[in-house]
Amino acid sequence: MFNKVIKSVEAHLSDKTNEIITVVSSNKLGGGCINNALKLETNIGPFFLKWNNAERTDMFLCEAEGLKELGKASKGYLKIPEVFCAKDIDSTPGFLVLEYLEPQNIVDGDDEKLGRGLALIHQYANDKFGFQNHNYCGATEQNNNWERDWNVFYAENRLRFLLTLIQSERPFSFSEQNLFERLLLKIPDLIPAESCPVLIHGDLWSGNYMTTKQGPALIDPAVYYADREMEFAIIKMFGGFSQKFYDAYNEVNPLAKDWRSRNSLYQLYHVLNHYYLFGGGYGSQALSIAQQFV
Repeated sequence: MFNKVIKSVEAHLSDKTNEIITVVSSNKLGGGCINNALKLETNIGPFFLKWNNAERTDMFLCEAEGLKELGKASKGYLKIPEVFCAKDIDSTPGFLVLEYLEPQNIVDGDDEKLGRGLALIHQYANDKFGFQNHNYCGATEQNNNWERDWNVFYAENRLRFLLTLIQSERPFSFSEQNLFERLLLKIPDLIPAESCPVLIHGDLWSGNYMTTKQGPALIDPAVYYADREMEFAIIKMFGGFSQKFYDAYNEVNPLAKDWRSRNSLYQLYHVLNHYYLFGGGYGSQALSIAQQFV
């Protein structure tokens, strides 16, 4: 199967570059829990490849689209890997071929550049919340149907959509479901009525950015247009971002003084997603968050 992937990659790259591309060697890379990841050495230089035959059929097409949108929003300030080709999963594996980014240890100024770069991305606005098609946060589908009201989008497209998925896999009890229903009804009272739809990475924890020879880079997006406070749910959930990052962000695009009061409410989406994917204590954590707000 791997040989078929390589042959298909060579053909797609040849079409993209108008050159005959040959893969000379490949080296496995770590860091991912869903896909196979490799560094490909070719006759014209290195590329990054991720491939899979067992996940969502359009996952790599969605990721490619998200990277391209981030590239537009970043305007070169942060490094977004160039997309060379993407293929969906059909009778053969799907894959995504990206520019290979050479990693390096963090250097002075990287944290600040990451903060400023994210602040700039969060100024890339739309007139509605959502995205042009559905995509994935991890392996979970995201409902990106367009919506003009942020409270409706968050309650329905994020929380209720995910709660419906959960009920088919590892359901909550009736009383627990009722708790979430009461929370959904309160969402309009809990988040600001006025909100600007801006592009967010969507899954920006410390494993989804990297320091490279070209500066901080964003990878593995789950993009959509949202209230930018949504970005900080996953950022705060797992940590790994310094105070320098936050200070630099606020220099460019200051957050509301009370944003932390809503942070755990937005984290609920990611906690529920982890419960849907992994089970365990994430379920009780989600219930605890809901209880705080009803």
